Amino acid sequence: MAYDKPWRSYQDQLVQLTQRGLIVTEPEKALNYLERIGYYRLSGYWYPFRVLRDTDQLILEDFKSGGSFQNAVNLYVFDKKLRLLVLDALERIEIALRVDISHTLGEKDPFAHIKPEFLSNNFTTKVNKKTGLTEHAQWLKNHDGLIKRSKEKFIEHNKDKYGLPLPIWIACEIWDFGTLSKLFSGMKPDDKNAIASKYGISEGRVLESWLRSLNYLRNVCAHHSRLWNRNIIDQPKLPKVGEVSWVDPFQGEAHLLARPFLLLCIAKHLLNIINPSSTWGQRLKDLLAEFPDLQHLGLNLAGMGAAEGWEQWEW
Repeated sequence: MAYDKPWRSYQDQLVQLTQRGLIVTEPEKALNYLERIGYYRLSGYWYPFRVLRDTDQLILEDFKSGGSFQNAVNLYVFDKKLRLLVLDALERIEIALRVDISHTLGEKDPFAHIKPEFLSNNFTTKVNKKTGLTEHAQWLKNHDGLIKRSKEKFIEHNKDKYGLPLPIWIACEIWDFGTLSKLFSGMKPDDKNAIASKYGISEGRVLESWLRSLNYLRNVCAHHSRLWNRNIIDQPKLPKVGEVSWVDPFQGEAHLLARPFLLLCIAKHLLNIINPSSTWGQRLKDLLAEFPDLQHLGLNLAGMGAAEGWEQWEW
């Protein structure tokens, strides 16, 4: 299908929005936002303001009564603050998990990460038909690329003095979240369970899914994408009922499982173990209290999957 939408000036963009019913009380200020942030990025935040035709669930071009340009900007600012707060948590989780993985495997062998006998059979022997590689071989390819591209002095020093490969407790320092998540998935069940138990989870496969979902969350935040009501496709597994008390309200709730609030709670749970004195949970609660007043448009924290009564939880 040929793309037929024309280029529009900022002024024309604003005119189009007002013609469709979006309230613009300060045109100059709105133009400034369009110039700095862009129509397309902001459209993700006024999209929920669109009129829904109930008969066929189609979103129409017109906006709901009462929806304003400033409402969309307020939602955008809230989302930006949320992403920055999430990245703060994920940095600490990433560093802690690097240590957990490298310490657990390093005790077995300094080079356990490159030796199949210390990892799961599926990870090291099952060949992906599309790539012709095992997951471990693909992981090593990516891992070697990280080392090759690294400009860290400690990497250069160890390569010059001892050569390659690097022991896991050095190599882990240049892993990104995806690299550590993928290696964790390739560890033997007993090793995954041992790390998971540190975080109050009995099954390593649950923590494995949490790390995979948090890696997705990290990518959303790092690329400045809309987060607050994003649909989470790769949803995390939940522990057994009663194992982790805060998880129980999410059990069997399709909407809650598909929204980012659950991932925020997972991040908080891990941080409580990593740094019990952290104020991150309280800062998250304070930010959620700043969610823009959009009740007139039918929008609230339920849209991001906040469980009923979350305000009374211990943050």
